[in-house]
Amino acid sequence: MTVTQADVVLVGGGVMSATLGMILTQLDPSLHIIMVERLDHVAHESTDGWNNAGTGHAGYCELNYTPETGDGDVKIDRALNINAAFEQSLQLWSYLVEQGKMPEPSQFINATPHQSFVWGENDVAYLRRRHELLSQHHLFREMEYTESPQTLEEWMPLVVRHRDPMQPVAATRVRHGADVDFGSLTRNMVRELEKHPNFTLMLRHPVTWLAQRDNGRWKVRVKDEDTGVTKKLEAGFVFLGAGGGALPLLQKSGIQESHGYGGFPVSGQWLVCRKPEIIEEHYSKVYGKAPIGAPPMSVPHLDTRIINGEPALLFGPFAGFTTRFLKKGSVMDLFSSVKRRNVGAMMHVGRTNMDLTKYLIKEVFQSHEDRVASLRNFFPDAEPENWELREAGQRVQIIKKNAEGQGKLEFGTEIVAAKDGSLAALLGASPGASTAVNAMIDVLERCFPERMQSPEWQEGIRQMVPSYGESLVNNAELLNRIRPWTLSTLGLDRGPETY
Repeated sequence: MTVTQADVVLVGGGVMSATLGMILTQLDPSLHIIMVERLDHVAHESTDGWNNAGTGHAGYCELNYTPETGDGDVKIDRALNINAAFEQSLQLWSYLVEQGKMPEPSQFINATPHQSFVWGENDVAYLRRRHELLSQHHLFREMEYTESPQTLEEWMPLVVRHRDPMQPVAATRVRHGADVDFGSLTRNMVRELEKHPNFTLMLRHPVTWLAQRDNGRWKVRVKDEDTGVTKKLEAGFVFLGAGGGALPLLQKSGIQESHGYGGFPVSGQWLVCRKPEIIEEHYSKVYGKAPIGAPPMSVPHLDTRIINGEPALLFGPFAGFTTRFLKKGSVMDLFSSVKRRNVGAMMHVGRTNMDLTKYLIKEVFQSHEDRVASLRNFFPDAEPENWELREAGQRVQIIKKNAEGQGKLEFGTEIVAAKDGSLAALLGASPGASTAVNAMIDVLERCFPERMQSPEWQEGIRQMVPSYGESLVNNAELLNRIRPWTLSTLGLDRGPETY
């Protein structure tokens, strides 16, 4: 059987693999890169526009990134780091647009104000303190705060109309927030990659086996679903960017760094409104606080979305439980992921996260009327007949051992890389796609350390991401130079368009 040689194999046709492929191709066009995808087109699982929130996660409106402390204060460090990471994504996209490697920005990103909305005295006090702390930092200096009914009517008319006037409410707003169609973004990046003679896209080719040779290179077997033929690939570097499918593949790799990792799948659903007269009255992303016991992906939000050029209004997501790791996966995914080295951690997580379990069971059995009742917290005049239920994507939360050797459920993203840098995998969910550039630079630094230190790659990465090597959290002058460029290039400084 012929073995196809490559420098890099990217497993999964989502935003992570596409971003890594795009960066590598710019740094070294001579690299032979193969992308393998199990479905018949790219960006169809977690990256698809309907399968994620589409929020350019910058920490502007997501209250779960700024938790309250035991003494009633607010921690903002995570929001600062996520914002700085999203700024790196904006830089790469701006570079690609200027170089003619991406289409007109509105095909994948649109200006959409990011707003937080809370009610009740305790949550109003929390949001007031959150704004006080964040707005003092240069990354969030444009954040506005209000408790004024008149201002709220201007910012979010659907949300405050016919609301109890005696109920304390408050909101924050950042005008230059974004709605990102990550599906369109990824498909455009892959189309650009396909123009390169050293790039190969293999659709309907799931990975069935992988192992490392004695010389450090990886053998990868894929199955051609159209012909049934097994094909052999060999590469010096393998990236597992297959969303929920990354964990089983990481386990198959057998690398020591994979030991102890497990996954907890969470599904999602949206309520979707397509009535133009309703959509036109709400152009923003309005996030609230998550219910007690809910996973971060279930923070409720009423969102303007532009997916494949079509506007819609979404509310949710409503979480659910399934044993699948992918939307088009197998019901055996969870069970087959239980291994000798992670069974203890997974059992401990099951015993210590009963609030989450109860929450997911409750979500599964909700009726349409129950979901609309939740929607009315954000849109008091919502009518059930104007909203339909649509399935969102699958997320697999990370389970790993903590310092005490017990299992812990993580709600974030994490890079797991082999010691020799020959393989890396991305696990987890939020903030996910929004921080793809930051995550893939991390992969490059850990897996291509010598080349990343070379003058050629240093210059190349700074052309694509001008803030590389500097901290946007600490360097206000650098942010003041870069942010106007990205907002202008991507059209985020012009305010929302009318659809």
